[in-house]
Amino acid sequence: MSRSAASSTRARLTALVLLLAALMAVGASVGAGEALAQPVPDVLPPEVPTAPNPPTAPDVEPAPGVTISIEDDPGLSRTVTTVLLLTVAAVAPMVLLLMTTFTRFVVVLGLARQGLGLQAVPPAQVLIGLALFLSLFSMQGTFTQLNEVAVQPLLAGEVDALEAAELGYEPMREFMLAQTEEDDLRMFLELQGADAPETAADIGPTALIPAFVISELRTAFTIGFMVFVPFLIIDLVVAAVLMSLGMVMLPPIFVSLPLKLLLFVLVDGWSLLSRSLVGSVIG
Repeated sequence: MSRSAASSTRARLTALVLLLAALMAVGASVGAGEALAQPVPDVLPPEVPTAPNPPTAPDVEPAPGVTISIEDDPGLSRTVTTVLLLTVAAVAPMVLLLMTTFTRFVVVLGLARQGLGLQAVPPAQVLIGLALFLSLFSMQGTFTQLNEVAVQPLLAGEVDALEAAELGYEPMREFMLAQTEEDDLRMFLELQGADAPETAADIGPTALIPAFVISELRTAFTIGFMVFVPFLIIDLVVAAVLMSLGMVMLPPIFVSLPLKLLLFVLVDGWSLLSRSLVGSVIG
């Protein structure tokens, strides 16, 4: 082979090697471009659970047209007014009980229970409740009049509290005067050192109310004595019979108590006693 042929062959091989190198470089660059073009997934840290928010109270809007206001009395401070109201609220029940027939009814019912020989039956709460409702029943006319002349005008705003108290005292005064003995009323008027009143309207509550309570106690003990006598007779008869039989070791109460209960049931004692108490007021 000549020198010229060898050099041409070497040049062809060199060109072929360069061509292959160029093709490999192009392929590598294309692969790298595709790899860069692919999206990279986002890698986030795991979520940390957070504590729930505490519930909040819903916003309450005030009702339209409703306003509350406390006005100070220019004459009295709020503290003094509160003390006066609490004092009146504490004394009012006692005054109302002493100005009604409750005293008479509760005393008679207590004496009837004692005459039967029962210590806790009926309970004291039952007797007090019965006396209270019997008082309301027997004085319903007075309470109706008091409601018409004092309570309703006060609620309507026609009169103030002081005027309502004065108007409400008039029906109670008429009732107490009708149930009070003249001797008791005269005694308290003399103790008071006041002149004899010309009319019933001139009698003050300081003399009328204690006179009324004394009259109620006298009437209650009179009725209680009439209720107690039959039970006392039964006790005496039973004790005499037991002694005549020589049964001195047997307490008479063991025999007399069933007899008194039987007698009280046969005569319908509670109904008869209630009728008598209400009739003593209304009649």
